[in-house]
Amino acid sequence: MAAVAGVALLLGLGIGRFAFVPDGGHDHATAGSAAAGEPSASVEPSIWTCSMHPQIQQPAPGDCPICGMDLIPLEKDEGADEGPRVMSMSKSSRALAEIQTTPVQRGFPKAEVRLVGKLAYDETKEKSLTARFPARIDELFVNYTGIAVKQGEHLARVYSPELLTAQRELLTSYRSDPGSSITAAAREKLRLWDLLPDQIDAILERGQAKDHFTLRAPIGGVVVSKKVNEGDYVKTGESLFRIVDLNELWLFLDAYESDLAWLRYGQEVAFSVQAFPGETFHGQIAFIEPEVDSKTRTVQVRVNVPNRDGRLKPGMFAKGRVEARLAEGGKVYAPEFAGKWISPMHPEIVKDAPGECDVCGMDLVPAQELGYVRDETQEAPLYVPASAVLRTGERAVVYIEKPDTERPTYEGREITLGPRAGEHFIVAAGLQEGDRIVSKGAFKIDSALQIQAKPSMMNTQGGGPPPGHDHGPSSTRSEADGSGHEAAALRIEPEQAARLTADYLALQAALAGDDLDAAKSAVKGMSEASASAGELLELLREMLEAESLDALRRPHFEDLSNAMIAAAKAKPSVFDRSLTVMHCPMVYPDRGADWLQSGEPLQNPYFGAMMLTCGEVRETISDSEDAHDSHGH
Repeated sequence: MAAVAGVALLLGLGIGRFAFVPDGGHDHATAGSAAAGEPSASVEPSIWTCSMHPQIQQPAPGDCPICGMDLIPLEKDEGADEGPRVMSMSKSSRALAEIQTTPVQRGFPKAEVRLVGKLAYDETKEKSLTARFPARIDELFVNYTGIAVKQGEHLARVYSPELLTAQRELLTSYRSDPGSSITAAAREKLRLWDLLPDQIDAILERGQAKDHFTLRAPIGGVVVSKKVNEGDYVKTGESLFRIVDLNELWLFLDAYESDLAWLRYGQEVAFSVQAFPGETFHGQIAFIEPEVDSKTRTVQVRVNVPNRDGRLKPGMFAKGRVEARLAEGGKVYAPEFAGKWISPMHPEIVKDAPGECDVCGMDLVPAQELGYVRDETQEAPLYVPASAVLRTGERAVVYIEKPDTERPTYEGREITLGPRAGEHFIVAAGLQEGDRIVSKGAFKIDSALQIQAKPSMMNTQGGGPPPGHDHGPSSTRSEADGSGHEAAALRIEPEQAARLTADYLALQAALAGDDLDAAKSAVKGMSEASASAGELLELLREMLEAESLDALRRPHFEDLSNAMIAAAKAKPSVFDRSLTVMHCPMVYPDRGADWLQSGEPLQNPYFGAMMLTCGEVRETISDSEDAHDSHGH
């Protein structure tokens, strides 16, 4: 029994492409021990196997016929069986497996959130000019939209009998008593009719009423709407012009639900536009929508953007970037807001003490009420390298190095994760500061436990077949695959699948690259092109709601891939490119899973960097019969 455990131990620890190929007459056990600084032991391996597919056993080194990985020697390594999730190994085995450990730390790991959106008018800078009295438009000085005007510049010349009467009332009362209440009321009437103070003074200085009047711009900006033409008669209340001040703009960005943990009111946003490549603009988050869009599964974030030079234009597309550091309790660590007071309506107003907003007069609020850290010394969270965490859709497992042991010993532990911050995960529960966890090689240890039928990442109870065990082909899911997901009868018509191909391939590449943001962007593109697709649209919405790469990959990406493959095979002539069907036998123990690529090399979307090249080419789908090069079994 000990020999079997030792064999399985080295089998799992050999996962990866080790440069461990025998050389004529060279003693490999000696080489491994020497590399680790241990006494040599002359043990010549007689069987070579694949760490991912242990059913492969050959008498000589080479490549695995299933996944192409280097075969490794099946050596004996006496390891202690100290518990269901505990693995002990020799120092030479640890060296071969390239195991590295990292201490669990407290701090504020940085995350970068990337967003896309579009510039728009600042609604608070818009001004509509309406008719305050009946009039006829005799002359338009602003006779098309897009003209930039300054405050007080003329817009139109109008004739109005009512205005003529109002001027005469002012002159009569002014001549009688300049300081009377009747004179004041006559002035106020004209002011309410949008006459500027200097226009009213000009009437008094002139001493006579004029039958024509010049409408002037109440604010400076761009005329974005013109509702009248020369010769029109307008009634009181009718719209004439709409003017927008473009010195300030709004940038609307779309944030996924997974981004919201990092976004706070008042944060600085850096963004770029295609019109000015290489140049970065800045703004501040001023509003976060309180609900999620049911179609796109995104939340709109509004950014206030200064635009004094007028180079930015409403309607421009923008790519935004927010850098944030997360603390415990979902708060954000931003030193610039420590102990500060912020205006809830105008985030650019930040003060060192309580007071009122200089713009709107509202009371300032403490920064911590808007989700920022008050005391950085007490709210720094625990975090670990992302490479240390083995994740399924529901669980997260790390391997901890047990201290004070004669041999390197590691124990698996389930933990509760917080958000991902770049190359790190915040840990909500399950670890303590100072614990040493395996930051490189954790998957190798986990695979070794699977081979020994012990509890592991994919099998919490232990037992069952080892990784790579093949039950033969299957077209339906069962409880054996651990997905808990019934087979989906998803169908995509070939013509629609052809339209979705570019976004699908972008999704496959993003999953292979472990890029959640890019993956959701690709899903969003497919969703926008599938508005009437029923079951497909529902699947894409579920994918947009996924909070992790694992939740996107299994089972949703498999359902989508199966439907795309079926559509491509049914009518390859509607596709504008050849497509290659890839297969990984490791995704589900009973059948594996397929996907499409535009060609080789194989890039595994189900595991990403963890097992990027695991899999095989099954066939190529193309309109040309000569291009149907089948590699399947």
